[in-house]
Amino acid sequence: MLAQQVAKKYSRALFEVAKEKNLIDSAWEQFGAIAEYLKKEDTLIDFMTAPQVNDRDKYALIKSAFESQLEPPFYHFILMLVRKRRIQYLPDIIEALDELIREEKGIVRATSISAMPMTESERTDLIARLESKTAKKIELVEKIDKSLIGGIKVILQNQVIDGSLRYGLSQLKNKLMALKVH
Repeated sequence: MLAQQVAKKYSRALFEVAKEKNLIDSAWEQFGAIAEYLKKEDTLIDFMTAPQVNDRDKYALIKSAFESQLEPPFYHFILMLVRKRRIQYLPDIIEALDELIREEKGIVRATSISAMPMTESERTDLIARLESKTAKKIELVEKIDKSLIGGIKVILQNQVIDGSLRYGLSQLKNKLMALKVH
């Protein structure tokens, strides 16, 4: 809960700075690269949160790793997270920032879950249907779940659209169970 609150607060501030300085695309690209790095290598956060490491060493690491790679406001943002002892929330902040930027750009992430990979025409058709439903650009993430048997489930903005065979059979079962036979 605290991580979400901190991430929301800091990502909003970072987003506002990026927007004010016309650096939205840079923020998306640069913090996306940091997120990818942190997924592969979690030792940076461990080092930055270790109480036995003095602040001077932490700042030196941030300087060598990020000063030449990031826009100045983003570099200073990361330094501020270290100074305020909030660096452990960086992955959550980046995720929240990503959502704010997507919202700004009119992009919605949808997840499709199917028993088998979709064909290109099925993917294109699904994206077109979702774009017409939301009036936004859809970024589709595909997942495979063999337990679905057939059909597809789509998760779109906290809404689940269940067109799976398993769901259909369960609905049919419920209807049949509700029938009274004399």
